[in-house]
Amino acid sequence: MSEERVVTACVLIIGNEILSGRTQDVNLAHLATELNEHGIQVREARVIPDDENEIITALNACRARYDYVFTTGGIGPTHDDITAECVAKALGRNLYSHPDIEALVRRREAPPSVMAARMRMALVPEGAELLTFSFGPGGFVVDDVIVLAGVPRIMREMLTSVLPKLKGAKPVRSRTVSAYVTETQIAAPLRDIQDRFEQVAIGSYPFTHEGKFATSLVVRGTDADLLDSVCGEMEQLLRGIGEVFDPES
Repeated sequence: MSEERVVTACVLIIGNEILSGRTQDVNLAHLATELNEHGIQVREARVIPDDENEIITALNACRARYDYVFTTGGIGPTHDDITAECVAKALGRNLYSHPDIEALVRRREAPPSVMAARMRMALVPEGAELLTFSFGPGGFVVDDVIVLAGVPRIMREMLTSVLPKLKGAKPVRSRTVSAYVTETQIAAPLRDIQDRFEQVAIGSYPFTHEGKFATSLVVRGTDADLLDSVCGEMEQLLRGIGEVFDPES
């Protein structure tokens, strides 16, 4: 049997404002969900500062490990928006001002100093494919790097436009079963199940429900029949120790 093809990705969240806590990132959850539905598994995510060396180092490291690298943030008009420049350097491409983006920027009149700042958004690496959104210039794709905006609404529109162009595989699905048990009660038998089903990933997540300790077991994989089989064994394990229930009911 041939090994199942897996397509992987890393997300680089770029911005000092994220690291400082001033802004909370909401893009990763959306990216991971949408990419998985397209058959691209997010295997790593990093939050890095607006620093040229940090961005270039992260890009090169992640490109060596994953099929795609997605970046969010750093493509605006201010001095600290350096993502495009860093991607160009990491890929050994020249940076130039794209005429199509320049035309979009010039549609809105502004004083010379403001216009000069806006023109920074026209800078892209040579060979990049543009990702525009409905209100103006957007991100771009170059080789295996997809550069997206940091503003969530804009990022989502860009992602929607680029997804059909990316190669994916089977999406990862999950099954969940919960019971009034503690992790220590099920740790050993749960390891046995995981050892017998290496094709799936099993996670254990403790929580409280109606004042009692409980645990949810989640199995993830691409084979629906196998997921059902493993979930059945996990449910049997939990029923032998505690009361199985649905936390959502």
